[in-house]
Amino acid sequence: MSSRRREILVTSALPYANGAIHIGHLVEYVQTDIWARYMRMAGHEVTYVCASDAHGTPVMLKAREEGIAPEVLVERFRAEHQRDFAAFGVAFDNYHTTHSEENRLLVEQIYQRLEAGGLIERRDVEQAYDAEAGMFLPDRFVRGTCPACGAPDQYGDSCEACGATYSPSDLLDPRSVVSGTTPVRRSSEHFFFRLAAFTDSLRAWLAGGAVGAQIAQKLEEWFAAGLRDWDISRDAPYFGFRIPGTRDKYFYVWLDAPVGYLASLRQYCGSEAGRSRGLEFERYASPASPTEMHHFIGKDIAYFHTLFWPAVLEASGFRRPTAVHVHGFLTVNGQKMSKSRGTFISAATWLEHLDPEALRYYYAFKLGSGIDDIDLNLEDFVARVNADLVGKFVNLASRCAGFISRGHGGMLAAELDDLKLYQRFVEAGESIGRWYEAREYGRAMREIMRLADQANRYIDEHKPWQLARDPAQAARVQQVCTQGLNLFRVLMIYLAPVLPLMASRAQTFLGGQPLDWADRARPLLSHPIAAYEPLMSRVETAAITRMLEHSRAAPQAAPPSGSQPAPPADGDEMITIDDFLKVELRIATVLEASEVEGADRLLRLVLDAGAGEQRTVFSGIRAGYDAAQLAGRQVILVANLQPRKMRFGISEGMVLAAADGEQLFLVGPDAPAPAGARVS
Repeated sequence: MSSRRREILVTSALPYANGAIHIGHLVEYVQTDIWARYMRMAGHEVTYVCASDAHGTPVMLKAREEGIAPEVLVERFRAEHQRDFAAFGVAFDNYHTTHSEENRLLVEQIYQRLEAGGLIERRDVEQAYDAEAGMFLPDRFVRGTCPACGAPDQYGDSCEACGATYSPSDLLDPRSVVSGTTPVRRSSEHFFFRLAAFTDSLRAWLAGGAVGAQIAQKLEEWFAAGLRDWDISRDAPYFGFRIPGTRDKYFYVWLDAPVGYLASLRQYCGSEAGRSRGLEFERYASPASPTEMHHFIGKDIAYFHTLFWPAVLEASGFRRPTAVHVHGFLTVNGQKMSKSRGTFISAATWLEHLDPEALRYYYAFKLGSGIDDIDLNLEDFVARVNADLVGKFVNLASRCAGFISRGHGGMLAAELDDLKLYQRFVEAGESIGRWYEAREYGRAMREIMRLADQANRYIDEHKPWQLARDPAQAARVQQVCTQGLNLFRVLMIYLAPVLPLMASRAQTFLGGQPLDWADRARPLLSHPIAAYEPLMSRVETAAITRMLEHSRAAPQAAPPSGSQPAPPADGDEMITIDDFLKVELRIATVLEASEVEGADRLLRLVLDAGAGEQRTVFSGIRAGYDAAQLAGRQVILVANLQPRKMRFGISEGMVLAAADGEQLFLVGPDAPAPAGARVS
């Protein structure tokens, strides 16, 4: 641990104010809260801020649907989110909203500096327009059939079935989710930020270790492709801040949302709590600041936080982030959260059935510093929590407390039985602290549980329950149990960032003594303790079953989008073998491939489908393949897919492709085969 006292601003992604917090979102907030709590315990000045992400078309339309003002909707969800976060022990110093005067003033200041620096360009953009609703449509408000795989009811920017990305104009049978009508194309003037002007400075910032290796590698791909100007405006009607000097143009939500970090900080600095700590906004916001700014985000919004945001900050005279810590998503039992399986679990539903800190511990046990997804395996969750927290950790206190309370009036002994063992526990805090700071929580949890095993082994070897049968061994019982409770206290200090609610109860049980990191070196001796009360109960499988049933029956609410994308409402519908046998798969050879004018994602493929038959297929694989290199390649053709009329022509089938979220892969035969051969 560094002995230098650091001043650190910590943020989590702003949860979108149109739906409930769910257990997928909690991965990020728990991860951030653990880090902030540890850094405070290590002696640093930490300020943890967040806010509701209030603006955008989804909020506007949901408010309209409910017949209320957007401001009312935002405040309702802001209160619900704060309630759920608090119940899970997530302790913000300040929780604001992006729909605030502080944010408006900062956004306008930033925009004016960008414009003065010649970094704003205006040009016409053609986009989807809902003539019936009288509004331009964001990509995700256009749905239709995926041009790559034919999956129905997909978003206008990406397919959840095959992972392909495209523009709304590429969709087959597009429709507006607002009115259900077919969108038309209409032109409008938009404002663009010249992101490419910051290519070199962004590279230099990233070279300083601002992001992890996996994100740095992904960023290199974006740099290689060339950074594009960023559209920062949206047309009315729109819930947000109007761009100064315009009548019907608004700042895109992704411009004002990250500014919300600074706005929340500014509000806190001006509050009584902030002033009592001597916090100054300019000290944290200045480019020359000695302070640090750490963002915790999901990997789906890395592009915004590692390219747009630092570039906008630099261009407008504010400090850039010290680091952007990126995490993966959550699966439950190895699959996406699912309404039909009951695994799309809101925070509120979890709280009705299970201990929130059991989930905090399980997430900590699973979390590392990378961007890999983590899995909440519910069977493993029950076993892990019961074995580690109940069987090893809490049991240590319950085994010793009764002997001290009954036989010694609640007074601990004057000395430890095994000072060397205690010292080994204290020394382990150095590596545990380093793992916390590096966000390697799983390694920290495993080390803590290894120590818990040693502590329980000590109690098993000395058997205070046997010693207590002999009145002459009373002092020995007190000494052994004092040792056990002091080892428990050190472990509680190590677990306090993960289990803050339990730590508060344990502090009361241990006589109110502090649980700061440095306090582990000083054992509690000749000190009174309170009567022991259970700190955690076993997780029962029946409670898991009840929670899943509850979640399955609960109405499906739109989840917030800040840190984890919403899973499909029911993207896990199973098909039967009879359904699958209806699909005719053939090997086809690409005769010609060409780009499609006006469609950024599509390639036009002319295929030899066998027996002299040629097919034309429009496929959304342009992001992964150069048309000039596809001639002669063999692919798998879905031959009995109903032809679809597109504005570019008729698509007579579909070629199979897979995606890993970053790259497309065409599916083909293992070895050359005659065109037209059936695949079985």
